[in-house]
Amino acid sequence: MASDVVAAGKVVGFHYTLRNDSGAVVDSSQGGEALSYLHGAGNIVPGLENALTGKKIGDQLKVKVSPSEGYGERFEEGVQQIPRDQFPPGIDIQVGMQFGAEGPDGSPVPVWVIGIAPDTVTIDFNHPMAGQNLNFEVAIASVRDASPEEMQHGHPHGPGGHHH
Repeated sequence: MASDVVAAGKVVGFHYTLRNDSGAVVDSSQGGEALSYLHGAGNIVPGLENALTGKKIGDQLKVKVSPSEGYGERFEEGVQQIPRDQFPPGIDIQVGMQFGAEGPDGSPVPVWVIGIAPDTVTIDFNHPMAGQNLNFEVAIASVRDASPEEMQHGHPHGPGGHHH
């Protein structure tokens, strides 16, 4: 297989613009650095990763990713009100902030602040894009073999190596 083809074990750099179904730009790498990920390691949403398989440097594509292949469907039980004193004191909590919570099995789970009241903070375990189609415009910028260390860690490392 050619070395510049997107496949498992490759570090892929790509530029993207993500739009919602109404066409509004939600996120974009334009004007910045390409986003890099380790193909096959689950670093990006499955629907986009699947669509990039077999592509090569210079390829441009539009990909519509359904919620089931993106950030999942929304579940209303994911919205909860937490007493304000459950958060560290002195933090200026703002709507849109992301925190780490502990899942039922003890693993870290991201939560987003969606509301603030004097005594409670409303959090959402749903990703902000859950339940929505993801409309990507993608351009492949680079493809290279992952290093043994990157393969072991399951993600690409920046210039100069390890940056956790």
